Amino acid sequence: MPCNEKELLASRHPCYSADSQHKFARMHLPVAPACNIQCNYCNRLYDCVNESRPGVTSEILTPEQALAKIGVVRSRLDNLAVIGIAGPGDALANWEKTRATLVGIKENYPDLIPCLSTNGLLLPQYAEELVNLGVGHVTVTVNSINPVLSEKIYAYIEWEGVRLKGTAAMQKLLDNQMAGIRILAKYDIMIKVNIVMIPGVNESHIPAVVAAVKEAGASLTNIMPLIPAAGSGFAHLPQTSNRDVAAMRDACQTVLPQMRHCRQCRADAIGLLAQDRSAEFRDTPSCPSGGCGGKKTSEEFTVEGNKYRVAVTSKYEKLVDQHFGHAERFLIYETDGIQSSLLERRDAPKYCSGNDYCESEEESKQETVRKLADCAAVVTMRIGNQAKERLLTQGILAVEACNEISAGLAMAVKQLILKKAG
Repeated sequence: MPCNEKELLASRHPCYSADSQHKFARMHLPVAPACNIQCNYCNRLYDCVNESRPGVTSEILTPEQALAKIGVVRSRLDNLAVIGIAGPGDALANWEKTRATLVGIKENYPDLIPCLSTNGLLLPQYAEELVNLGVGHVTVTVNSINPVLSEKIYAYIEWEGVRLKGTAAMQKLLDNQMAGIRILAKYDIMIKVNIVMIPGVNESHIPAVVAAVKEAGASLTNIMPLIPAAGSGFAHLPQTSNRDVAAMRDACQTVLPQMRHCRQCRADAIGLLAQDRSAEFRDTPSCPSGGCGGKKTSEEFTVEGNKYRVAVTSKYEKLVDQHFGHAERFLIYETDGIQSSLLERRDAPKYCSGNDYCESEEESKQETVRKLADCAAVVTMRIGNQAKERLLTQGILAVEACNEISAGLAMAVKQLILKKAG
């Protein structure tokens, strides 16, 4: 496409233009449930309706449902500019569904920008067809260009119906990723490469990845922190610090432009990058079985025990919907796991202000913990290992939950009683 048209489209895509993230909304269509790779950082069954993480969705749509939903969302979001297919599996591993959705977008919503995310295994096979369907922005996840290192990141790939492991399988993945990127670049497609920065695994290798994808034709890279997902192979690893991610982006900036405003969006995200409104458009908000409590109610966690004082991070005072590090106010409850009463709303400094170097805010962190000194536990949507350990040294148990506050409180009491018994 002409350079000016390409730049115009990029300026309206919130992932490719930092300036547009506050102006234009995107919508992800979860039409691709199957995946042909098992990444050790991924568990697509762990779904929290309030969590932003790739591979997470609270529903799977048919292409027909997806196209109908675009109409509903568009009627309420006049700044909707981008329609993406980002899973929850791999878009190209579900090609018939993905293709039908892209055809529908092209025919019914030609003014919206279609984009797609993929692990790249099947990209050489479908790259030219993506171009013909009008997809001008493609994201490819490339975490390693060393097949031996890749064995630590991926458990296996599925190729032509066969599950493959080992360096030969990883080389196949790498060859296809690079070949697919080169085909897209030939057609002047905007290519963003996502790289998950995994502590102790691929940190020192990332500059080599950035250099390789630049040579293949990538437009920018997005170095993202590892989010340890429950039940995944890397669940035991710490979340990558913002400081380390920022330093790596700075180091790679001279090679390729860096995306610095990524929110690691859900596969069903809707709205501005910083304001996911997907919950407003769900018919039945719930977590699938196996993830963050599923549809469990407080009765399922009912336990007998003493009353405990428990703090909760909740933005709207209905769900456990806030990261511990982002909370400026805690709801303080007294609960026995069955009956709970709200004692107060207690202000506290943010444990992390959200900047790239929040690890250095020692005084603020100590003050946050002091504010919770009378609590036996904190129930929060997510908390980093360092914060969890700091709380534990003060006798405060951190409990991750993402459903109703009542269920989170009951879960906390259950864990407190088990801890006491153990």
